[in-house]
Order: sequence, then C-alpha cells, then structure tokens
Amino acid sequence: MVRLSWKVCVGLILVASSLLLGIIHVVLFKDPQTLLFYLVLDIVFVPVQVLLVTIIIERLLNEREKQSMLNKLNMVIGAFFTETGTTLIKQMGHTCMDLHELEQHLAVSDDWDNTRYVIAMRHIEDFTCRFGLPIEQLERLKAFLLSKKGFLLGLLQNPNLLEHDSFTDLLWAVCHLSEELEARGDLSGLPPSDLRHIENDIRRAFGILVREWLVYLHHLRSHYPHIHSLHVRTNPFNPQASPVVQ
Repeated sequence: MVRLSWKVCVGLILVASSLLLGIIHVVLFKDPQTLLFYLVLDIVFVPVQVLLVTIIIERLLNEREKQSMLNKLNMVIGAFFTETGTTLIKQMGHTCMDLHELEQHLAVSDDWDNTRYVIAMRHIEDFTCRFGLPIEQLERLKAFLLSKKGFLLGLLQNPNLLEHDSFTDLLWAVCHLSEELEARGDLSGLPPSDLRHIENDIRRAFGILVREWLVYLHHLRSHYPHIHSLHVRTNPFNPQASPVVQ
C-alpha cells in the first residue's frame, strides 16, 4: 500500500475543496459561465502571483537564514575574544604609545547607547597608533600568539566565517603577525628596518582587532546585555577593570 506524504495529502484536500465549492456554487446560483470566467481569469494571473510570492518568501527565508548564520558567527567571535582577543588587545596595547587616548574613547560602560558606539567607531577608524617595540614585550607577544596558534587555525577552518569578511581579515592579520614573529627565532638584535616591518604588522592587526571588539560589544548590548555587562567589566582599555560587580 502506497503511503502519501503529508504534502500530497494537503494538496489533494485543497483541490477537492475547490471542486466541492465550485459544485456548490453551480448548484446554488445556476451560473457556470461566471464561475468559468473567474476561474480562467485567476489562471491567467497565476504566473505573476507565483513570481511575487516566490520572491517574497525567498527573501524572508534568506533573511532568516542570514540572521541565524550571524548568530552562529557571533558565538565564534565571542569564543575568539574570550580565548584570545581580549588578552591580545592588552598585549598589543602595552606597546602602543597612544594607549591613553584610546582608553579615553573606549571606556565602554553599560549606559552606552548607539550614538556613543558610533562616535567611538568613527574615532578608531581615523586613529593611528604609534608603537614602541621593547624586545621583552615582543617576546611575550610572540609566546602568547604561538600558544594560541592551534585555536586560531581552527577558527580559520570554520566555513561560516566566509560570511563575515571583516572578522576573517582579523584572523588573517593575527595569524600573519604570529608567523612573522615565529619566523624570527631570536627577536633581539633585529635591525630598525625589520622592527618597522613588524610594527606595521602589529598596527594592522591591532586596528582590526579593536574595531571588531567594539562591533562585538555593540552586538552584545542589543542582544545579550548580560554578556555585554561582563565584557564591560573586563574592558581591556580600562586599567581599573574588574569582573567583580561593585
């Protein structure tokens, strides 16, 4: 015995309902010509109706799928900042000679609204940090990046990241900096030209890192205020930051 799917059953029920209602119309009003006229008229516009419905439904489904994908990506981004990003900001910030100015503009608090985030984003877009590179700090930065190498490579293997270009750029910039530092066995005695090259790599990675951190906090403020509160209390640009609720 052939079992019909629920979709086929629903289709058969709808077709049978239309036939039954048509028969009732003919029996009650004795006017099959008018019924046939409107039936043909509806059939004429079926292709246009299908086109419009398809476009609308497809757009709604795409938006829903995109939103679901973004939520998953933000989970990955959250894991990155928890595991690596926040500490990396502190490590790079120790070599930034203009860190005090950044701290003034990125003192994120729970009462920040969308306008404050927009102002902060505009500031960091136009901000260029100068870096001093003491060998001891470079060694610590190198050791930290190498300890997170497996984690970073694992993130790059996530196919969902192809939908988030800016965060992918961040991972590439951080991985490139890690490779540059790893390729130099001994960081002491590097010539000034090579230090300038490393400084450019740090500046590139730090700029993208800070921007993505701020974007992530803005997302948390709108969707996950309880997580936003924790990140505000552990703000890497706040020297007095503490996870303890005061």
